[in-house]
Amino acid sequence: MQVYFKRWNDTVTMAKRCLLLSKRNPDTLLTSIMLPALMMILFVSLFGKLIKIEDVSYVNYIVPGVLLQCIGQCSSVTAIMINKDITKGIVNRFCTLPIKQSSILNGHILEAFIRSIITSVVVLLVALLLGVRPSIKLINLSVFFILLFSSILALSYVAIVIGIVANSPEGASALSALVIILPYLSSGFVPTEMLPSIMRIFAQYQPMTPIIDMMRTALLDKPLDISTFIISLIWCIGLSIILYFISIVLFIKKMEK
Repeated sequence: MQVYFKRWNDTVTMAKRCLLLSKRNPDTLLTSIMLPALMMILFVSLFGKLIKIEDVSYVNYIVPGVLLQCIGQCSSVTAIMINKDITKGIVNRFCTLPIKQSSILNGHILEAFIRSIITSVVVLLVALLLGVRPSIKLINLSVFFILLFSSILALSYVAIVIGIVANSPEGASALSALVIILPYLSSGFVPTEMLPSIMRIFAQYQPMTPIIDMMRTALLDKPLDISTFIISLIWCIGLSIILYFISIVLFIKKMEK
């Protein structure tokens, strides 16, 4: 028990360090917190009256997609931060301390989780100001937040892997763009039926689509599809577990070089 308590303390210490670095970086504030909210206002302003979706207003439709996009923005910052730690050598110093190497990565994950939650709250507040009135049923809110938290965890681990394998912060930023683009190539902003044929096939089978569809269903108080919920959870939890072990292996190999 004492070992696990110490490991948790190490993780919290690393997360506090990352939060302080984020706080001191104005680019992080703009990219991770302000930009997604501004993007939602922009989409609603430009396309709210042009795109007609059956039985739902456009602002209600795009909230889950914007949330996933903002989590992707946060993951980009995480990838850059872990890459800077590795390339600048600070991680080598951490590895000489009496801490578990996994605590270094877990600290970045915890910091990314906190930052993504803050960003999501900002986006949801903006959505409320734009007229979104979400369901307040306990089951709907539970489904919504379970998928939100699971998505944050999965995308944070994607960011960790990208940050480790990239050769520079610029490379980490470029690779992270693939994650940011995924919500656009899903049902996040328009129904998949409205996409070109090749994009439509990709959108229907990529993990973002069932997650966004299920979050939207819960948010709008529509009948919940248990199978879609299970598929979404499998994507999130499966990716988190697989990428956790991959990140540990890659991190150890990186430190041995």
